[in-house]
Amino acid sequence: MNFKLILVGALAWLVVTWALGMGVTGPFLHEGVLREAYMATGSFWRPELMSDPPDMAALMPRWLTIGVIGALIVAGVYGLVRSSFTGPGWKRGLKYGFMLFLLNAALLWGWSGVFNLPDTIWAWWCLEVLLMNLAGGLAIGWVADLKFVSGETPARAAA
Repeated sequence: MNFKLILVGALAWLVVTWALGMGVTGPFLHEGVLREAYMATGSFWRPELMSDPPDMAALMPRWLTIGVIGALIVAGVYGLVRSSFTGPGWKRGLKYGFMLFLLNAALLWGWSGVFNLPDTIWAWWCLEVLLMNLAGGLAIGWVADLKFVSGETPARAAA
């Protein structure tokens, strides 16, 4: 098990997905496109999110903890399966991100049969999961190919 890959890969995953979430999908999707749907289904959401304005700071410790644990798991699994993918690191990571998207989408679609939320929410969440996993996959794949992470020299990598 490559602990450098787990730590550095998790950091890369976390930075890229958080930047995308806080800078793009959060404002566009959650504060824009889905705002009315969220307001109409207020009983499903944490009270901190339903206050005016939403109390994001109250949820940040939870989100950071979950984000770090999730990123470590994603990076650890990538370390186990990356040899299953071909190509340069970025391409392997992209394939891994797409695989994670498929798994996440299957779970979201399953939950959509349990939780009575509008299909619009589920569809946009699937799109967000696709974007997040592809971007995070690119980052972790690129990091995994870095010499100080992989420990490989060009001669060892070619062998």
